[in-house]
Amino acid sequence: MPIEIPSKLYIDRLLKDCRRLSLQVARFSGSVKMTAFHAMADRIAADEVAILAANAKDVDALGKSLDSTDARSRMKAAVARVRLTADHIKEIVDRLHLIADLPDPVGLVTSRQERPDGLQVSRVRVPIGVIGVISERNPLVMVESIALCLKSGNLCVFRGAAEWKWTHHVLDAALREAATEHGLPPGSWVLIDREEREVALELMRAGKGLDAMIVRGGPGLRKTAAEQAKVPILCDDGGLTHFYIDENTDLPMAQNLVINSKVQQTGAANSLDTLLVQQVVGRQFLPPLINRLLDQFKIEVRACPKTVALMGQMAMTGHTAIVPATDRDWHTQFAGPVLAIKMVENLSEALEHIGAHSPCLTAGIATSRYEAAMRFTREVDAGAVLVNASTRLHAGDGFGMGADAGLSVGKLHAKGPISLEQLTCEKYVAFGMGQLRLPHPVPDTYFDAIMLKRP
Repeated sequence: MPIEIPSKLYIDRLLKDCRRLSLQVARFSGSVKMTAFHAMADRIAADEVAILAANAKDVDALGKSLDSTDARSRMKAAVARVRLTADHIKEIVDRLHLIADLPDPVGLVTSRQERPDGLQVSRVRVPIGVIGVISERNPLVMVESIALCLKSGNLCVFRGAAEWKWTHHVLDAALREAATEHGLPPGSWVLIDREEREVALELMRAGKGLDAMIVRGGPGLRKTAAEQAKVPILCDDGGLTHFYIDENTDLPMAQNLVINSKVQQTGAANSLDTLLVQQVVGRQFLPPLINRLLDQFKIEVRACPKTVALMGQMAMTGHTAIVPATDRDWHTQFAGPVLAIKMVENLSEALEHIGAHSPCLTAGIATSRYEAAMRFTREVDAGAVLVNASTRLHAGDGFGMGADAGLSVGKLHAKGPISLEQLTCEKYVAFGMGQLRLPHPVPDTYFDAIMLKRP
């Protein structure tokens, strides 16, 4: 039986050549990347049967691992999470074609100015380098991460969840073969194929081998990465999503916004966590909304005392009762079918609540008052602030970026969707005609003669 390489040595070897290879990846032309991505998409479509067969192995392995009585009760949900369908494959294919056609950010000149001495100073987008991605999400995230990193000139080191082990391997093989056939070298990205938690920890600690990290998963993974990572974390999907209903608003529109923000995909990072409703419209707005959330959409509602008192007769009339909220609920990113609701006196109290329960990933307001909308956008510190729009639109595709590698609330890089431009940084490039920093150490009267003097 072969001796397994220790996790640290395994990661060190894996990252050994990444720095050199990342310089090659940074030099790929936009046309080569576009052609390769379209070919990769076509290959995934052609290999649909093989990918679904590999996924069936993952589903089977998951079923065998869930053998306790408690686990069996959760098996259906777990299998549904891991199982891929033809629609999922189509989504992966479509996303690759979309990324292929996005503008290449590498080399983009974001600003240019001419100094009084004639020096032309520009800011140019360049790749970050080697980016580690640790994901607990589905295989679409793997494909998106690799494609977005490549498109932005970065080398992706990807470590996925063990639930999709075989699916990831088959996807990786298909993508790699198509890429090499169309001009990209085999080392354009790295897939980590070991499942131990220690391997993920060593990747986080690999300060010399990585330039940045992306974390896609639950609070446990985010907390570990924040504590262990030795390089900047570009995004981790962390932070709460709040929505405030102002007294001056179109209530049917506001109800639609709340339902879409919460129900459209309850497990999404930008799914609504806390709904704040101005008290004067609470009696009119909340009962029909809560009834729909409970009965139609099976959302568990955890509410403040005022909301509980307002809805107190629901259990007696045959409705499912709401649950009193605890202090912890106001701090929780639920990422599931749970919503916390609180009535507030005014916009100031809503802003105070959002500020006290940070970080805020997404914040929305439903209002017809310009002053309220402008104050909300100015004072809320969030990855994105939306006025009269669903929080689910806070994403790369929702903001016209095509795709994203995750959402960020960071203050030292970019807030919001981390898409192609955010996967680059900027460097200065200056063109001159002999400009010098004055005073020059050579006296003006001798300057020309000294410069022309030959030994």
